[in-house]
Amino acid sequence: MDKLCFNNGKLTILQISDAQDMHWVRRTMLRMLESACDRVKPDLIVFTGDNILGNHLSDHRFSDGKRNLTRSEEYQVLKKALGHILDIPTKRGIPFAMIFGNHDDRNAFTKDEQADIFRANSLNRGLENTGELCGTYCLPVYDSKGEKRLLNLWMLDTARYDKARDRCYEEITPAQVAFFREESEKLKRENGGKPYPSLVFMHIPFREITNLYEPCAEEDAAICDDGVCYRLKDGVEGRLGEPSSTLSEDNGMYQALLTDGGVKAIISGHDHRNCFAGEHDGIRFVATPCASFRCYGKTRGVRVFEIDERTPDEFYTNTLDYETLCGHTLKAKLGYFWDADEMEKKKTSVLGASAAVAAVSLGAAICAMLRKNES
Repeated sequence: MDKLCFNNGKLTILQISDAQDMHWVRRTMLRMLESACDRVKPDLIVFTGDNILGNHLSDHRFSDGKRNLTRSEEYQVLKKALGHILDIPTKRGIPFAMIFGNHDDRNAFTKDEQADIFRANSLNRGLENTGELCGTYCLPVYDSKGEKRLLNLWMLDTARYDKARDRCYEEITPAQVAFFREESEKLKRENGGKPYPSLVFMHIPFREITNLYEPCAEEDAAICDDGVCYRLKDGVEGRLGEPSSTLSEDNGMYQALLTDGGVKAIISGHDHRNCFAGEHDGIRFVATPCASFRCYGKTRGVRVFEIDERTPDEFYTNTLDYETLCGHTLKAKLGYFWDADEMEKKKTSVLGASAAVAAVSLGAAICAMLRKNES
């Protein structure tokens, strides 16, 4: 596997979270992601979970019913669904890394079986761990000459699906925490006792992210939920679109990250409407909105990270939304209208009205034809 290196002194990472689609993909999302890659020209793409709607792989196209697929047939559906997003870096020769989300393995296949699809691509970076640690690993970034390790990108799996109990557990396991602690200490020894600067990518956020917003009066609120209103705290940049849905148990991972001493940011997805960044405990928490058009949430987009080789402990980040990437043309607006799930009511209304107008026009034409035939 090739090393990931700074490119002429710079590293640009494109984060794609919650692509959350199927083999019948929403083409507008693909156009948005392709535009993001062509605009940003990243050195690495990180898929931060819910890469597919794994629990709907066997759905009928236009109903909630189930098709009777063999396991091998469903695996081909899985490969096709993942292929849509993997084609984007593959066609451009962009290295990528990935983690799982709570939707990914809610199907007949293990995480390793899904990871093998990513591993088979020569542009894959990481995913060397298997079994319980599949999806949890450390990706090193070297200087532009490929000689010196300057930065760590930690990938943490945050959800597991118990197929026997039909239950999703949104947690980090003790085995993952032990792996991180062991690797962290080993890397510190390698670096003369100092931690490498690190970014942590995960799907479901730590509960500590809720420290970035606070209850407030309704007139000052960004959101209101279950009778309580919230706004982002002073100094937190971005937009709060929903209360954070956080890990139920981290088994000490957050404390392990603090103990490491090199973690500069913890970056998550999962909460489709949230798009903000702010500091807590000396670490920058970053929430990234969804890319999917097959889910809730009006904001679709991606996040960009830019890091300079001379200062690998610092980074700049911003988001690019659908309109920024695809523009305000009629084609772009129609694509959004047709593919975005939150437009379903409007689509039903418009299509119903169109059908009514068409029916009236057809009726008028028939009546005119009958009158003509009678005369």
